[in-house]
Amino acid sequence: MKINYDNEIDAVYIEFSKEVPEGVVEIKEGVNLDVTKNGRIVGLEILDASQKVSLDSFLNYELSPEWFNQTA
Repeated sequence: MKINYDNEIDAVYIEFSKEVPEGVVEIKEGVNLDVTKNGRIVGLEILDASQKVSLDSFLNYELSPEWFNQTA
């Protein structure tokens, strides 16, 4: 997963996969899912992001101890 923030247009893009999207599904005004022709979600775009979410939550993260136990 890769998260990008473009401060010039105030947009967050979360890339879930390197697959090429074939279409866009608008969830809500300014919140869009990029999907493949098979309906797989490959990305999430949030426009006017600073008005919709806490940017700190996207730019900082923490992993729970449970996550480490699952991957060990």
